[in-house]
Amino acid sequence: MRVLLAGGGTAGHCNPAIAIASMIRAKNKDAEILFIGNEGKIEETLVKKAGFTFRAVKTQGFRRKLSADNIKTVYLYLKARDHCRAIIREFRPDLVIGTGGYVSGPVVAAAQSMKIPTCIHEQNAYPGMTSKMLARRADIVFISFPGSEQYFHGARKLVLSGNPLREEVLCTAREDARLKLGIPKDGFYLLSFAGSLGAREINRAMADFIIRNARSKDFYQIHATGERGWEWMPETLGKKGFDTQKKGMITVCPYLYDMPLHLAAADAVISRAGAITLGELTALGKAAVLIPSPNVTHNHQYYNARALSDRGGALLLEEKDLSADRLYEMILELKQDPARRRSLGRHAKELALPQATEVIYRELYQLIHPERK
Repeated sequence: MRVLLAGGGTAGHCNPAIAIASMIRAKNKDAEILFIGNEGKIEETLVKKAGFTFRAVKTQGFRRKLSADNIKTVYLYLKARDHCRAIIREFRPDLVIGTGGYVSGPVVAAAQSMKIPTCIHEQNAYPGMTSKMLARRADIVFISFPGSEQYFHGARKLVLSGNPLREEVLCTAREDARLKLGIPKDGFYLLSFAGSLGAREINRAMADFIIRNARSKDFYQIHATGERGWEWMPETLGKKGFDTQKKGMITVCPYLYDMPLHLAAADAVISRAGAITLGELTALGKAAVLIPSPNVTHNHQYYNARALSDRGGALLLEEKDLSADRLYEMILELKQDPARRRSLGRHAKELALPQATEVIYRELYQLIHPERK
């Protein structure tokens, strides 16, 4: 079984591909797996850390407004598609899978032009442009939210799979995680993160949040700033009297490569409303405050968050209403009300689709081996 995967730009597009690849490898010890992504972007780091082979192409996304830079985008897309054809001829995959982000476009399109079976996985309630562009010629379109079918008219086959999660997310025990992280049994542990790129408004609010927590010592906390946030946040916190290099109740870091450990240990979570994050929160039944990004296509994170908050599975705080004080009071209330936390977690878990990776693997296997159905 030879499988080529592409997805990146953010961890939310890359981690599903890694989860699918890990399942394929677990089921087929002799499987050969190759990833294609943008050189120097987060997908290169994550894929190599996961132990898979990575090949780089050069692409960039379209700007939403009219821009001369979009001419360059088209040029890079066509060049990348030719590069992908060469990689495909060399690797000879049985199947090509795209998990979103602009880098998956030329990879999957190249495979489709070469009559190689293709699948795409859409993580969000509202699909991105790349997914809609590739869906009509894909053999299977995997979706993650009920109702997303309406955006894929003409797809050959639609499968409601949910979002594929890394096995360690589902298998890490809370007690073991807290012991490993040094969190006391009765300590309230808050996990907060601003996305892999670093949401500026969340980080700005979190800077004041962290200073207040450092003084009051209300919560054990770890905050991941993301790539761009790490460029300025340590200095900003330093000016406010907090040293990110010192160990204590609060840790600030650029990225969490051991996210499953912190998710398992957490009593509450503050995050964006990316689809993979929501998949992990629902699978584990975590109480969460969701701050959807207003800067994404068709405001899809807001609809992701509403899918939970409307059913009592999360608290929704829009960025326009975000402040450090409001966020702090919301978390303080969750700390003081264990029954509320349990209710949020219970309703979140009712929305989980934890078998997504198994569902996807079964469909992929049948696509490659139709005679074994």
